[in-house]
Amino acid sequence: MSPQARLALVVGGLAALLVAVAAAALFVGSAAISPGAVIDAVTGRAAPASVESVVTRSIRLPRIAVAALAGAALAVAGVAFQALTRNPLAEPSVLGVSGGAAFGVVIGQSFGLGLTVLEAMGLTGLAFAGALLAAAAVYLIAAAGRGMIQIQTLLLAGVIVGIFFSAAITVIISLLDVNRLGGVIYWLLGNLAPIPPGALGLFAILLAVGFGLVLSHARELNLLALGEESAQQLGVNAERELNLLALGEESAQQLGVNADRLKLTIFTGAALLTASVVAFAGPIGFVGLIVPHLLRMLLGPDNRLLVPTALVGGATFLLVADTLARNVVAPAELSVGVITSFCGAPFFVYLLRTRYRGTL
Repeated sequence: MSPQARLALVVGGLAALLVAVAAAALFVGSAAISPGAVIDAVTGRAAPASVESVVTRSIRLPRIAVAALAGAALAVAGVAFQALTRNPLAEPSVLGVSGGAAFGVVIGQSFGLGLTVLEAMGLTGLAFAGALLAAAAVYLIAAAGRGMIQIQTLLLAGVIVGIFFSAAITVIISLLDVNRLGGVIYWLLGNLAPIPPGALGLFAILLAVGFGLVLSHARELNLLALGEESAQQLGVNAERELNLLALGEESAQQLGVNADRLKLTIFTGAALLTASVVAFAGPIGFVGLIVPHLLRMLLGPDNRLLVPTALVGGATFLLVADTLARNVVAPAELSVGVITSFCGAPFFVYLLRTRYRGTL
């Protein structure tokens, strides 16, 4: 089967699954609404002020949209960071990038910024600045002027940067007014509450921009990884042969790829995707780790296939997680960040102990 046919098959299957999950999420919830009433509300046959219409069209539908957008953005950002660092365990929350973005958003919230379109742009800008700062700090600490970034160095750098921004967020929270404190803490847990239509449109635009930046350079990312993959196939010890493993960048440059410009572009796209999720939904971890790895098992390491499938796969995964969060303890509600962490933490340990034990 050709790569294009395999891509179409996987994307089609994931899209069908996404539609099915979205339909299920629309029909289930703490409010007892019959399927017929939900259909009437969606098709506009129910009265606009009725309970069925308000719950379906003002709460469930926007929340489904937020979950799909956030999951898609986090999964694509995970693929981008893994390709950029040539490290399979890179992910926005693990790298501390989500923490940097959260720091920016908390600053904005402390000044009273909300989710009107203009205020949401301000929140996203602050989140983007924080994400760039965190990602740059992790990259500089982990790279240290050498070739390939080692897994253990990257993880330690991410932990250090994440702890720093967590401490900074704690300082800001301790200075907040009590009336604002509850909303900030609720947001920090990672929650997919419905957002206004204008903010939702801005979220979709930011996702499209970040996705376009990553997808348009997927081929160059493959070239950048050639040296490392070739060395691994030859049995090279990564810790002793860093110069050889750095051939990926040199080979890419020889093939007409500006490695520095490529890194900056992917870096910017992944940070923008992460920042948009944190601004509109809060810091949600491990989506960018789980989804790319599951897709890599199906499609292999080709980023031209991984990036578009991650868009749909991430949307499906987070929508499933949010549906569980809304219903598993109904009428109460869990944070979706709790669900993704319960899934991601053991998955991360599994990867460390099996697939990447030899590199640690």
